[in-house]
Amino acid sequence: SLTPKPPRPIAKQRELDEQQVLVDALSDPTDILIETGEELQFLRNGISTDVLRKLRRGKWVIQGQLDLHGMISAEARIALVNFLHQTEKAGARCVRIIHGKGLSSFNREPVLKHKVKHWLTQRDEVLAFAEARPTDGGSGAVIVLLKSPHR
Repeated sequence: SLTPKPPRPIAKQRELDEQQVLVDALSDPTDILIETGEELQFLRNGISTDVLRKLRRGKWVIQGQLDLHGMISAEARIALVNFLHQTEKAGARCVRIIHGKGLSSFNREPVLKHKVKHWLTQRDEVLAFAEARPTDGGSGAVIVLLKSPHR
């Protein structure tokens, strides 16, 4: 028979669904991690950029701090998790985490700075963080805003 075979059916709805997934993936607001040079900032999805601006300008009262100087990564991570847990129980909203500038580490690299940034972005209770003002530790510390314990 010379009758050509009909083309395979195209699943139009599936095609439309796949296109929509692409659109949604590109347009969904996501958490924002901003690195301008060496400065660190982070803003959880749905939190106003005003929060970050106030954090950077030191408008929040620092209610606790953790100093990670001299710790190896494993110790620092455990200390950070324990500190955030205790802070949450105490109801504090704004804390300073001192990670140091890496001046005494191998190659003078701020190893803990980058790890702290990564660990904080993974914690649900962290709404935002920004590099501390020079008077609060500058590039050797980060100011963190935590969720309200009443939420």
